[in-house]
Amino acid sequence: MNDEGDLLKEDAKDEGNETKARRMSKLRKTRKKVTKLHIFSTEIGETDFSNSKDNTRDSMQIPTAPQLSSRMKHIKQEMAKNHLQFVRFEATDLHGVSRSKSIPAHFFQEKVIHGVYMPRGYLELIPNPKDNEVDHIRATCFNSDIVLMPELSTFRVLPWAERTARVICDTFTVTGEPLLTSPRHIAKRQLSQLQDSGFSLLSAFIYDFCIFGVPEIINSKTISLPASALLNNHDQPFIQELVDGLYHTGANVESFSSSTRPGQMEICFLPEFGISSADNAFTLRTGVKEVARKYNYIASFFIETGVCNSGILSHSLWDVDGKKNMFCSSSGMGELTITGKKWLAGLLKHSAALSCLMAPAVSCRKRYSKESKDLKESVPTTWGYNDNSCAFNIKCHGEKGTRIENKLGSATANPYLVLAATVAAGLDGLQSYDGVWAGPDDSTDLHESAPEIPLKLEDALVALDEDQCLRQALGETFIRYFVAMKKYELENEETDAERNKFLEYFI
Repeated sequence: MNDEGDLLKEDAKDEGNETKARRMSKLRKTRKKVTKLHIFSTEIGETDFSNSKDNTRDSMQIPTAPQLSSRMKHIKQEMAKNHLQFVRFEATDLHGVSRSKSIPAHFFQEKVIHGVYMPRGYLELIPNPKDNEVDHIRATCFNSDIVLMPELSTFRVLPWAERTARVICDTFTVTGEPLLTSPRHIAKRQLSQLQDSGFSLLSAFIYDFCIFGVPEIINSKTISLPASALLNNHDQPFIQELVDGLYHTGANVESFSSSTRPGQMEICFLPEFGISSADNAFTLRTGVKEVARKYNYIASFFIETGVCNSGILSHSLWDVDGKKNMFCSSSGMGELTITGKKWLAGLLKHSAALSCLMAPAVSCRKRYSKESKDLKESVPTTWGYNDNSCAFNIKCHGEKGTRIENKLGSATANPYLVLAATVAAGLDGLQSYDGVWAGPDDSTDLHESAPEIPLKLEDALVALDEDQCLRQALGETFIRYFVAMKKYELENEETDAERNKFLEYFI
Protein backbone atom coordinates (compact mmCIF):
# COMPACT_ATOMS: atom_id res chain seq x y z
CA MET A 1 0.00 0.00 0.00
CA ASN A 2 2.98 2.32 -0.24
CA ASP A 3 1.74 3.73 -3.53
CA GLU A 4 -1.79 4.47 -2.35
CA GLY A 5 -0.92 8.02 -1.31
CA ASP A 6 -1.69 9.33 -4.80
CA LEU A 7 -4.56 7.01 -5.69
CA LEU A 8 -6.88 9.88 -6.55
CA LYS A 9 -4.43 12.09 -8.41
CA GLU A 10 -6.18 11.34 -11.70
CA ASP A 11 -9.26 13.22 -10.51
CA ALA A 12 -8.65 16.44 -12.44
CA LYS A 13 -11.64 18.12 -10.91
CA ASP A 14 -10.40 17.82 -7.34
CA GLU A 15 -9.95 21.31 -5.97
CA GLY A 16 -6.82 20.14 -4.16
CA ASN A 17 -5.01 19.98 -7.53
CA GLU A 18 -5.92 23.51 -8.60
CA THR A 19 -3.95 26.62 -7.88
CA LYS A 20 -5.38 28.97 -5.31
CA ALA A 21 -6.23 31.55 -7.97
CA ARG A 22 -8.07 29.04 -10.16
CA ARG A 23 -9.98 27.67 -7.17
CA MET A 24 -11.15 31.10 -6.08
CA SER A 25 -12.15 32.00 -9.62
CA LYS A 26 -14.07 28.76 -10.05
CA LEU A 27 -15.73 29.17 -6.68
CA ARG A 28 -16.99 32.65 -7.57
CA LYS A 29 -18.34 31.45 -10.91
CA THR A 30 -20.13 28.42 -9.52
CA ARG A 31 -21.50 29.66 -6.19
CA LYS A 32 -24.72 30.89 -7.79
CA LYS A 33 -25.05 27.64 -9.73
CA VAL A 34 -24.65 25.58 -6.55
CA THR A 35 -27.37 27.57 -4.86
CA LYS A 36 -29.79 27.26 -7.75
CA LEU A 37 -29.19 23.69 -8.83
CA HIS A 38 -28.41 21.64 -5.75
CA ILE A 39 -30.29 23.03 -2.80
CA PHE A 40 -33.89 22.78 -3.77
CA SER A 41 -34.12 19.03 -4.34
CA THR A 42 -37.34 18.86 -2.39
CA GLU A 43 -38.57 15.54 -3.70
CA ILE A 44 -36.66 12.29 -4.08
CA GLY A 45 -38.00 11.70 -7.57
CA GLU A 46 -36.83 15.05 -8.88
CA THR A 47 -33.17 14.10 -9.22
CA ASP A 48 -31.89 12.87 -12.58
CA PHE A 49 -28.40 11.37 -12.55
CA SER A 50 -26.89 10.85 -15.97
CA ASN A 51 -24.12 8.50 -14.75
CA SER A 52 -22.44 8.53 -18.15
CA LYS A 53 -19.08 9.20 -16.52
CA ASP A 54 -17.71 8.98 -13.01
CA ASN A 55 -17.26 12.74 -12.72
CA THR A 56 -20.52 13.79 -14.40
CA ARG A 57 -22.25 16.66 -12.66
CA ASP A 58 -25.81 16.03 -11.48
CA SER A 59 -28.54 17.66 -13.51
CA MET A 60 -31.29 18.75 -11.19
CA GLN A 61 -34.86 19.65 -11.97
CA ILE A 62 -35.54 22.82 -10.06
CA PRO A 63 -38.96 22.76 -8.38
CA THR A 64 -41.35 25.53 -9.17
CA ALA A 65 -41.72 28.44 -6.77
CA PRO A 66 -45.12 27.18 -5.52
CA GLN A 67 -43.64 23.73 -4.79
CA LEU A 68 -40.75 25.20 -2.84
CA SER A 69 -42.99 27.66 -1.03
CA SER A 70 -45.40 24.88 -0.03
CA ARG A 71 -42.59 22.69 1.31
CA MET A 72 -41.01 25.50 3.31
CA LYS A 73 -44.39 26.61 4.63
CA HIS A 74 -45.07 23.09 5.93
CA ILE A 75 -41.62 22.91 7.56
CA LYS A 76 -42.05 26.29 9.24
CA GLN A 77 -45.40 25.14 10.63
CA GLU A 78 -43.77 21.99 12.03
CA MET A 79 -40.96 24.01 13.57
CA ALA A 80 -43.39 26.40 15.26
CA LYS A 81 -45.74 23.64 16.40
CA ASN A 82 -42.94 21.68 18.06
CA HIS A 83 -41.03 24.72 19.35
CA LEU A 84 -37.88 23.44 17.67
CA GLN A 85 -34.54 24.80 18.74
CA PHE A 86 -32.20 22.86 16.45
CA VAL A 87 -32.12 21.11 13.09
CA ARG A 88 -29.52 18.45 12.33
CA PHE A 89 -28.10 18.42 8.81
CA GLU A 90 -27.16 14.73 8.50
CA ALA A 91 -25.03 12.89 5.97
CA THR A 92 -23.68 9.36 5.95
CA ASP A 93 -20.00 8.61 6.13
CA LEU A 94 -18.51 5.61 4.34
CA HIS A 95 -19.33 3.34 7.28
CA GLY A 96 -23.03 4.31 7.32
CA VAL A 97 -22.70 6.37 10.49
CA SER A 98 -24.45 9.73 10.72
CA ARG A 99 -22.17 12.75 10.62
CA SER A 100 -24.09 15.92 11.28
CA LYS A 101 -24.06 19.58 12.15
CA SER A 102 -26.83 21.03 14.28
CA ILE A 103 -28.12 24.46 13.30
CA PRO A 104 -30.20 26.79 15.50
CA ALA A 105 -33.72 26.69 14.12
CA HIS A 106 -33.84 30.40 13.27
CA PHE A 107 -30.97 29.87 10.79
CA PHE A 108 -32.67 26.96 9.02
CA GLN A 109 -33.98 28.81 5.97
CA GLU A 110 -30.63 30.52 5.41
CA LYS A 111 -28.83 27.18 5.55
CA VAL A 112 -31.32 25.64 3.13
CA ILE A 113 -30.32 28.30 0.64
CA HIS A 114 -26.57 28.25 1.15
CA GLY A 115 -25.94 24.78 2.57
CA VAL A 116 -23.90 23.75 5.60
CA TYR A 117 -20.13 23.40 5.37
CA MET A 118 -18.29 20.46 6.89
CA PRO A 119 -14.67 19.26 6.68
CA ARG A 120 -14.43 16.57 4.05
CA GLY A 121 -12.51 14.30 6.36
CA TYR A 122 -15.58 13.87 8.59
CA LEU A 123 -17.17 11.74 5.88
CA GLU A 124 -14.12 10.02 4.44
CA LEU A 125 -12.05 9.21 7.53
CA ILE A 126 -12.69 7.19 10.65
CA PRO A 127 -12.97 9.12 13.94
CA ASN A 128 -9.72 10.35 15.51
CA PRO A 129 -7.61 9.45 12.48
CA LYS A 130 -3.92 8.93 13.04
CA ASP A 131 -1.44 10.98 11.06
CA ASN A 132 -0.30 7.94 9.11
CA GLU A 133 -3.88 7.27 7.98
CA VAL A 134 -4.23 10.73 6.48
CA ASP A 135 -0.84 10.42 4.77
CA HIS A 136 -1.58 6.86 3.77
CA ILE A 137 -4.70 7.55 1.74
CA ARG A 138 -4.29 11.13 0.54
CA ALA A 139 -4.01 14.10 2.81
CA THR A 140 -5.00 16.82 0.33
CA CYS A 141 -8.51 15.39 -0.07
CA PHE A 142 -9.41 15.84 3.56
CA ASN A 143 -8.27 19.42 4.07
CA SER A 144 -11.11 20.86 1.99
CA ASP A 145 -14.70 21.55 2.89
CA ILE A 146 -17.78 19.92 1.46
CA VAL A 147 -21.32 21.33 1.42
CA LEU A 148 -24.33 19.55 2.94
CA MET A 149 -27.39 20.26 0.79
CA PRO A 150 -30.67 19.25 2.49
CA GLU A 151 -33.31 17.16 0.78
CA LEU A 152 -36.35 18.86 2.27
CA SER A 153 -38.63 15.86 1.83
CA THR A 154 -36.61 14.12 4.57
CA PHE A 155 -37.25 16.83 7.19
CA ARG A 156 -38.62 15.17 10.34
CA VAL A 157 -39.03 16.13 13.97
CA LEU A 158 -36.97 13.68 16.07
CA PRO A 159 -39.14 12.17 18.84
CA TRP A 160 -36.09 10.95 20.77
CA ALA A 161 -34.23 14.30 20.80
CA GLU A 162 -35.63 17.29 22.65
CA ARG A 163 -36.90 20.08 20.36
CA THR A 164 -34.74 18.86 17.48
CA ALA A 165 -35.44 17.93 13.86
CA ARG A 166 -33.27 16.40 11.20
CA VAL A 167 -32.92 16.60 7.44
CA ILE A 168 -30.88 14.15 5.35
CA CYS A 169 -28.38 15.84 3.06
CA ASP A 170 -26.55 15.16 -0.16
CA THR A 171 -22.92 16.22 -0.29
CA PHE A 172 -21.16 18.44 -2.82
CA THR A 173 -17.79 20.08 -3.26
CA VAL A 174 -17.67 23.85 -2.84
CA THR A 175 -17.52 24.15 -6.62
CA GLY A 176 -20.80 22.29 -7.10
CA GLU A 177 -19.83 18.74 -8.07
CA PRO A 178 -21.34 15.82 -6.15
CA LEU A 179 -18.89 14.17 -3.76
CA LEU A 180 -17.92 11.05 -5.68
CA THR A 181 -17.37 9.03 -2.51
CA SER A 182 -20.86 9.85 -1.20
CA PRO A 183 -22.79 6.55 -0.69
CA ARG A 184 -26.17 8.30 -1.00
CA HIS A 185 -25.15 9.95 -4.27
CA ILE A 186 -24.01 6.58 -5.62
CA ALA A 187 -27.29 4.90 -4.58
CA LYS A 188 -29.45 7.61 -6.16
CA ARG A 189 -27.41 7.38 -9.35
CA GLN A 190 -28.01 3.63 -9.59
CA LEU A 191 -31.74 4.04 -8.95
CA SER A 192 -31.82 6.56 -11.79
CA GLN A 193 -30.10 4.03 -14.05
CA LEU A 194 -32.73 1.50 -13.07
CA GLN A 195 -35.50 3.95 -13.89
CA ASP A 196 -33.92 4.69 -17.27
CA SER A 197 -34.11 0.94 -17.94
CA GLY A 198 -37.87 0.97 -17.28
CA PHE A 199 -37.90 -0.42 -13.73
CA SER A 200 -38.25 0.62 -10.10
CA LEU A 201 -37.09 -1.08 -6.91
CA LEU A 202 -39.29 -1.92 -3.94
CA SER A 203 -37.09 -2.76 -0.98
CA ALA A 204 -36.77 -2.92 2.78
CA PHE A 205 -33.97 -3.65 5.23
CA ILE A 206 -34.15 -6.26 7.98
CA TYR A 207 -31.66 -5.59 10.76
CA ASP A 208 -30.33 -7.49 13.73
CA PHE A 209 -28.75 -5.49 16.53
CA CYS A 210 -27.73 -6.14 20.10
CA ILE A 211 -28.74 -4.31 23.26
CA PHE A 212 -26.14 -4.17 26.02
CA GLY A 213 -26.31 -2.81 29.50
CA VAL A 214 -24.26 0.34 30.07
CA PRO A 215 -20.66 -0.79 30.62
CA GLU A 216 -19.39 -1.20 34.15
CA ILE A 217 -15.75 -0.61 34.95
CA ILE A 218 -14.33 -3.43 37.04
CA ASN A 219 -10.62 -3.53 37.83
CA SER A 220 -9.87 -1.17 34.96
CA LYS A 221 -11.73 -3.39 32.49
CA THR A 222 -14.98 -2.52 30.75
CA ILE A 223 -17.67 -5.19 30.88
CA SER A 224 -20.86 -5.00 28.80
CA LEU A 225 -23.51 -7.63 29.40
CA PRO A 226 -26.29 -8.37 26.90
CA ALA A 227 -29.78 -7.38 27.94
CA SER A 228 -32.47 -9.99 28.50
CA ALA A 229 -32.98 -12.64 25.84
CA LEU A 230 -36.66 -11.62 25.68
CA LEU A 231 -36.04 -7.89 25.64
CA ASN A 232 -39.32 -6.95 23.99
CA ASN A 233 -41.19 -8.70 26.79
CA HIS A 234 -39.09 -7.32 29.64
CA ASP A 235 -38.63 -3.71 28.57
CA GLN A 236 -41.64 -2.88 26.44
CA PRO A 237 -41.33 0.93 26.89
CA PHE A 238 -37.92 0.93 25.18
CA ILE A 239 -39.19 -0.95 22.14
CA GLN A 240 -42.41 1.06 22.01
CA GLU A 241 -40.55 4.37 22.04
CA LEU A 242 -38.15 3.16 19.36
CA VAL A 243 -40.83 1.85 16.99
CA ASP A 244 -43.12 4.83 17.54
CA GLY A 245 -40.22 7.21 17.04
CA LEU A 246 -39.20 5.53 13.79
CA TYR A 247 -42.80 5.80 12.56
CA HIS A 248 -42.81 9.56 13.19
CA THR A 249 -39.57 9.93 11.23
CA GLY A 250 -41.18 8.20 8.24
CA ALA A 251 -39.59 4.78 8.79
CA ASN A 252 -42.48 2.34 9.11
CA VAL A 253 -41.65 -0.78 11.10
CA GLU A 254 -43.46 -3.90 9.92
CA SER A 255 -42.37 -6.11 12.83
CA PHE A 256 -39.84 -6.49 15.63
CA SER A 257 -38.86 -9.46 17.75
CA SER A 258 -36.21 -11.00 19.93
CA SER A 259 -33.64 -12.85 17.87
CA THR A 260 -31.50 -15.90 18.51
CA ARG A 261 -29.00 -14.59 21.07
CA PRO A 262 -29.28 -12.77 24.40
CA GLY A 263 -30.04 -9.12 23.88
CA GLN A 264 -30.34 -9.53 20.11
CA MET A 265 -33.29 -7.88 18.35
CA GLU A 266 -34.62 -8.05 14.81
CA ILE A 267 -36.49 -5.17 13.21
CA CYS A 268 -38.16 -5.27 9.77
CA PHE A 269 -39.24 -2.21 7.81
CA LEU A 270 -42.13 -1.97 5.39
CA PRO A 271 -40.89 -1.99 1.78
CA GLU A 272 -40.73 1.33 -0.04
CA PHE A 273 -39.75 2.47 -3.50
CA GLY A 274 -36.53 4.30 -4.27
CA ILE A 275 -33.98 5.67 -1.81
CA SER A 276 -36.43 5.62 1.13
CA SER A 277 -35.46 2.12 2.27
CA ALA A 278 -31.82 3.15 2.73
CA ASP A 279 -32.91 6.41 4.39
CA ASN A 280 -34.99 4.36 6.84
CA ALA A 281 -32.03 2.12 7.67
CA PHE A 282 -29.81 5.17 8.11
CA THR A 283 -32.40 6.66 10.49
CA LEU A 284 -32.53 3.44 12.54
CA ARG A 285 -28.76 3.36 12.98
CA THR A 286 -28.86 6.71 14.78
CA GLY A 287 -32.28 6.47 16.41
CA VAL A 288 -31.78 3.13 18.15
CA LYS A 289 -28.56 4.39 19.77
CA GLU A 290 -30.22 7.52 21.10
CA VAL A 291 -33.31 5.76 22.44
CA ALA A 292 -31.17 3.04 24.02
CA ARG A 293 -29.16 5.65 25.89
CA LYS A 294 -32.33 6.98 27.50
CA TYR A 295 -32.92 3.51 28.97
CA ASN A 296 -29.32 2.93 30.05
CA TYR A 297 -28.62 0.58 27.19
CA ILE A 298 -26.06 0.62 24.40
CA ALA A 299 -27.30 -0.51 20.98
CA SER A 300 -24.69 -2.14 18.76
CA PHE A 301 -24.71 -3.36 15.17
CA PHE A 302 -21.07 -4.32 15.54
CA ILE A 303 -20.15 -7.98 15.37
CA GLU A 304 -18.14 -9.38 18.25
CA THR A 305 -16.98 -12.97 18.53
CA GLY A 306 -19.98 -15.26 18.65
CA VAL A 307 -22.51 -12.56 17.78
CA CYS A 308 -23.70 -12.37 14.20
CA ASN A 309 -25.79 -9.35 13.30
CA SER A 310 -27.22 -9.42 9.80
CA GLY A 311 -28.43 -6.65 7.53
CA ILE A 312 -30.71 -8.15 4.89
CA LEU A 313 -31.97 -6.26 1.85
CA SER A 314 -35.33 -7.68 0.78
CA HIS A 315 -36.23 -6.37 -2.66
CA SER A 316 -38.27 -6.89 -5.78
CA LEU A 317 -38.20 -5.36 -9.25
CA TRP A 318 -41.29 -3.51 -10.48
CA ASP A 319 -42.26 -1.67 -13.62
CA VAL A 320 -41.40 2.01 -13.68
CA ASP A 321 -44.88 2.96 -12.46
CA GLY A 322 -44.69 0.60 -9.49
CA LYS A 323 -47.79 -1.35 -10.53
CA LYS A 324 -46.42 -4.78 -11.47
CA ASN A 325 -43.93 -7.02 -9.71
CA MET A 326 -41.54 -8.22 -12.41
CA PHE A 327 -40.27 -11.13 -10.28
CA CYS A 328 -43.54 -13.05 -10.40
CA SER A 329 -46.39 -13.88 -12.76
CA SER A 330 -49.74 -12.13 -12.92
CA SER A 331 -51.01 -14.31 -10.08
CA GLY A 332 -48.56 -12.51 -7.77
CA MET A 333 -46.84 -15.64 -6.46
CA GLY A 334 -44.61 -18.45 -7.61
CA GLU A 335 -41.11 -18.95 -8.89
CA LEU A 336 -39.01 -16.22 -10.45
CA THR A 337 -39.89 -15.03 -13.93
CA ILE A 338 -37.24 -14.84 -16.63
CA THR A 339 -36.65 -11.22 -15.62
CA GLY A 340 -36.25 -12.31 -12.01
CA LYS A 341 -33.81 -15.05 -12.94
CA LYS A 342 -31.69 -12.64 -14.96
CA TRP A 343 -31.61 -10.27 -11.99
CA LEU A 344 -30.60 -13.15 -9.71
CA ALA A 345 -27.93 -14.19 -12.20
CA GLY A 346 -26.40 -10.73 -11.89
CA LEU A 347 -26.36 -10.97 -8.11
CA LEU A 348 -24.68 -14.37 -8.26
CA LYS A 349 -22.17 -13.25 -10.87
CA HIS A 350 -20.98 -10.34 -8.71
CA SER A 351 -21.43 -11.98 -5.31
CA ALA A 352 -17.71 -12.01 -4.46
CA ALA A 353 -17.36 -8.28 -5.07
CA LEU A 354 -20.73 -7.57 -3.44
CA SER A 355 -19.57 -9.29 -0.28
CA CYS A 356 -16.77 -6.75 0.11
CA LEU A 357 -19.26 -3.87 0.36
CA MET A 358 -21.81 -5.83 2.39
CA ALA A 359 -19.45 -7.42 4.93
CA PRO A 360 -16.75 -4.75 5.06
CA ALA A 361 -14.94 -5.79 8.25
CA VAL A 362 -12.86 -8.81 9.20
CA SER A 363 -15.18 -9.92 11.99
CA CYS A 364 -18.41 -9.70 10.02
CA ARG A 365 -17.10 -12.04 7.31
CA LYS A 366 -17.03 -14.88 9.81
CA ARG A 367 -20.77 -15.24 9.31
CA TYR A 368 -20.16 -16.62 5.80
CA SER A 369 -18.42 -19.68 7.20
CA LYS A 370 -21.32 -20.23 9.63
CA GLU A 371 -18.84 -20.57 12.47
CA SER A 372 -17.25 -23.60 10.83
CA LYS A 373 -13.78 -24.50 12.13
CA ASP A 374 -12.70 -25.84 8.75
CA LEU A 375 -9.92 -23.76 7.19
CA LYS A 376 -11.41 -22.56 3.93
CA GLU A 377 -10.56 -19.72 1.59
CA SER A 378 -14.11 -19.33 0.25
CA VAL A 379 -17.62 -20.72 0.41
CA PRO A 380 -20.14 -21.40 -2.39
CA THR A 381 -22.66 -18.71 -3.28
CA THR A 382 -26.03 -20.32 -2.56
CA TRP A 383 -29.59 -19.50 -3.48
CA GLY A 384 -32.92 -21.18 -3.05
CA TYR A 385 -36.65 -20.79 -2.62
CA ASN A 386 -37.84 -20.04 0.92
CA ASP A 387 -34.51 -21.18 2.36
CA ASN A 388 -33.16 -18.83 5.01
CA SER A 389 -29.75 -20.51 4.96
CA CYS A 390 -28.97 -19.25 1.43
CA ALA A 391 -27.07 -16.12 0.47
CA PHE A 392 -29.94 -15.21 -1.86
CA ASN A 393 -33.30 -16.39 -0.59
CA ILE A 394 -36.28 -16.14 -2.96
CA LYS A 395 -39.46 -15.75 -0.94
CA CYS A 396 -42.68 -16.59 -2.74
CA HIS A 397 -45.23 -15.54 -0.16
CA GLY A 398 -46.69 -12.31 1.18
CA GLU A 399 -48.98 -9.64 -0.20
CA LYS A 400 -46.26 -8.01 -2.33
CA GLY A 401 -45.41 -11.23 -4.16
CA THR A 402 -42.06 -12.83 -4.95
CA ARG A 403 -38.96 -11.04 -3.66
CA ILE A 404 -35.25 -11.74 -3.17
CA GLU A 405 -33.51 -11.41 0.17
CA ASN A 406 -29.88 -10.43 -0.31
CA LYS A 407 -28.40 -11.96 2.84
CA LEU A 408 -24.75 -11.22 2.10
CA GLY A 409 -24.98 -8.09 4.21
CA SER A 410 -23.92 -7.59 7.78
CA ALA A 411 -25.47 -4.92 9.97
CA THR A 412 -22.20 -2.96 9.83
CA ALA A 413 -22.55 -2.30 6.08
CA ASN A 414 -23.55 1.12 4.77
CA PRO A 415 -27.19 0.70 3.62
CA TYR A 416 -26.75 3.09 0.69
CA LEU A 417 -23.84 1.03 -0.63
CA VAL A 418 -25.82 -2.20 -0.14
CA LEU A 419 -28.69 -0.73 -2.17
CA ALA A 420 -26.44 0.70 -4.88
CA ALA A 421 -24.36 -2.45 -5.35
CA THR A 422 -27.43 -4.71 -5.42
CA VAL A 423 -29.03 -2.58 -8.14
CA ALA A 424 -25.80 -2.42 -10.15
CA ALA A 425 -25.36 -6.22 -10.05
CA GLY A 426 -29.01 -6.89 -10.84
CA LEU A 427 -28.98 -4.46 -13.77
CA ASP A 428 -25.94 -6.19 -15.21
CA GLY A 429 -27.85 -9.47 -15.04
CA LEU A 430 -30.77 -7.96 -16.93
CA GLN A 431 -28.55 -6.47 -19.60
CA SER A 432 -25.92 -9.15 -20.13
CA TYR A 433 -27.28 -12.56 -19.17
CA ASP A 434 -28.40 -14.53 -22.24
CA GLY A 435 -29.49 -17.71 -20.54
CA VAL A 436 -33.13 -18.82 -20.77
CA TRP A 437 -34.71 -21.33 -18.42
CA ALA A 438 -37.60 -23.59 -19.24
CA GLY A 439 -38.27 -24.42 -15.63
CA PRO A 440 -36.82 -24.96 -12.16
CA ASP A 441 -34.70 -27.92 -13.26
CA ASP A 442 -32.62 -25.65 -15.50
CA SER A 443 -31.79 -23.27 -12.66
CA THR A 444 -28.66 -25.29 -11.85
CA ASP A 445 -26.93 -23.20 -14.53
CA LEU A 446 -26.91 -20.34 -12.05
CA HIS A 447 -24.89 -22.33 -9.53
CA GLU A 448 -22.25 -23.20 -12.11
CA SER A 449 -21.65 -19.57 -13.13
CA ALA A 450 -21.51 -18.07 -9.64
CA PRO A 451 -18.11 -17.32 -8.08
CA GLU A 452 -17.45 -18.36 -4.52
CA ILE A 453 -17.53 -15.85 -1.68
CA PRO A 454 -14.06 -15.22 -0.20
CA LEU A 455 -13.85 -15.48 3.57
CA LYS A 456 -10.90 -13.12 3.88
CA LEU A 457 -11.47 -9.41 3.46
CA GLU A 458 -8.19 -9.16 1.53
CA ASP A 459 -9.54 -11.53 -1.13
CA ALA A 460 -12.88 -9.73 -1.26
CA LEU A 461 -11.05 -6.45 -1.89
CA VAL A 462 -9.30 -8.06 -4.86
CA ALA A 463 -12.67 -9.25 -6.20
CA LEU A 464 -14.15 -5.77 -5.87
CA ASP A 465 -11.12 -4.10 -7.42
CA GLU A 466 -11.25 -6.44 -10.42
CA ASP A 467 -15.04 -6.29 -10.95
CA GLN A 468 -15.29 -3.96 -13.94
CA CYS A 469 -19.09 -3.76 -13.82
CA LEU A 470 -19.22 -2.53 -10.22
CA ARG A 471 -16.21 -0.31 -10.80
CA GLN A 472 -18.02 1.46 -13.64
CA ALA A 473 -21.38 1.57 -11.86
CA LEU A 474 -20.17 2.82 -8.48
CA GLY A 475 -17.41 4.98 -9.88
CA GLU A 476 -13.66 4.66 -10.33
CA THR A 477 -12.99 7.24 -7.64
CA PHE A 478 -15.16 5.51 -5.05
CA ILE A 479 -13.76 2.02 -5.71
CA ARG A 480 -10.14 3.13 -5.50
CA TYR A 481 -10.78 5.09 -2.33
CA PHE A 482 -12.82 2.33 -0.66
CA VAL A 483 -10.19 -0.31 -1.42
CA ALA A 484 -7.41 1.93 -0.11
CA MET A 485 -9.34 2.69 3.08
CA LYS A 486 -10.01 -0.99 3.79
CA LYS A 487 -6.38 -1.94 3.13
CA TYR A 488 -5.33 0.65 5.66
CA GLU A 489 -7.79 -0.78 8.20
CA LEU A 490 -6.41 -4.26 7.61
CA GLU A 491 -2.88 -3.06 8.20
CA ASN A 492 -4.02 -1.48 11.49
CA GLU A 493 -6.50 -4.13 12.54
CA GLU A 494 -5.40 -4.06 16.18
CA THR A 495 -6.66 -0.48 16.51
CA ASP A 496 -10.19 -1.56 15.57
CA ALA A 497 -10.56 -3.54 18.78
CA GLU A 498 -9.63 -0.49 20.82
CA ARG A 499 -11.83 1.76 18.71
CA ASN A 500 -14.85 -0.47 19.29
CA LYS A 501 -14.13 -1.08 22.96
CA PHE A 502 -17.15 0.92 24.03
CA LEU A 503 -19.30 -0.12 21.06
CA GLU A 504 -19.67 3.50 20.00
CA TYR A 505 -18.64 3.20 16.36
CA PHE A 506 -19.08 0.84 13.41
CA ILE A 507 -22.49 0.14 14.94
